[in-house]
Amino acid sequence: MDVAISPSILSADFTNLEAELHRIADADFAHVDVMDNHFVPNLTLGLPVVERIVRVSPVPIDVHLMIEDPDRWAPAYAEAGAASVTFHAEAVRAPVRLARELRRLGARAGVALRPATPVEPYLDLLAEVDMVLVMTVEPGFGGQSFIEGTLPKIRRTRAAIAESGLDVWVQVDGGISAETVERAAEAGANVFVAGSAVYSSDDAAGRIADLRRLAQGAHRH
Repeated sequence: MDVAISPSILSADFTNLEAELHRIADADFAHVDVMDNHFVPNLTLGLPVVERIVRVSPVPIDVHLMIEDPDRWAPAYAEAGAASVTFHAEAVRAPVRLARELRRLGARAGVALRPATPVEPYLDLLAEVDMVLVMTVEPGFGGQSFIEGTLPKIRRTRAAIAESGLDVWVQVDGGISAETVERAAEAGANVFVAGSAVYSSDDAAGRIADLRRLAQGAHRH
């Protein structure tokens, strides 16, 4: 199970995003949170900015849509060149149709679950997605504390994937740091979104390397 680090630019300096993207050139992805102030109580950036980010980023773009009506809007992010597009289970109307459309457009399809949303209703759809994002904080704002109660859900998700024999990634987003990444990895996560843990450091590359080393060590043990 390969480990991937996807720093969240939500914690970056938005006045100089191109330079901030190059600070994380050693990462596997750049995680871009799109929020509409309806599905979550925050407003970030939208499709025109993501289109520009895709063009200048040294790493593939991992888009997380915290928006209403992803059935309508998500395909445009795949068309813009995002490597991965994740929509929320709580907002989507036709998850299989949307996931198939994202894949047809060349993006990996992900489904995200809020901390209190059970994963069980979506386990039968694992063959239709490339990634399950288990939110480890309430979506909407960066810098929150990791919710320990999400670890059993990560374990159940990973166990179901292992039983299915599918190559589906498990991403965690929220409160991921050197203090929490090992527990998330031990539970079965392999893609780690970290915002402030990376961007608060003068040595972003060093932080990325530390997170990768800790996660890989947890998987080996």
